[in-house]
Amino acid sequence: MNVKQQIKAHISILPEPKRSEMQALNDLILGVKPDCKLWFLDGKDDTGKVVSNPSIGYGSRPHKYADGSTREFYQIGLSANKSGISVYILGIDNKKYLAETYGTELGKATVTGYCIRFKKLDDISLDVLNAAIKFGFETQDE
Repeated sequence: MNVKQQIKAHISILPEPKRSEMQALNDLILGVKPDCKLWFLDGKDDTGKVVSNPSIGYGSRPHKYADGSTREFYQIGLSANKSGISVYILGIDNKKYLAETYGTELGKATVTGYCIRFKKLDDISLDVLNAAIKFGFETQDE
């Protein structure tokens, strides 16, 4: 199964309304960057133990670790969890930027240095989320 098929399968097993919301967000992100690299992380470690929620990734960036090593990772991430949905915008140096720029206009969401978390799509402005996602891609494409 290729990554696109894994993403489709993952979204298809989610309960409604989360399934429709994750599909809408997947479409939104792909609308911003249609030809980006896709990722699917099933949330399991090498032994098959569940260690996190599954996540869908979009784009590619070098991720630098404290020891100086680097590896490729996604730019934008999407994950459904028990309390809602999280959109991850990775690689932003200013950890206050997302909250200061989009937090007040976004709606009913929690915004951290790299994560926008909300219960349901109706709680937020899709236009503002779209702008944050565009910023995430553009910042790292420079």
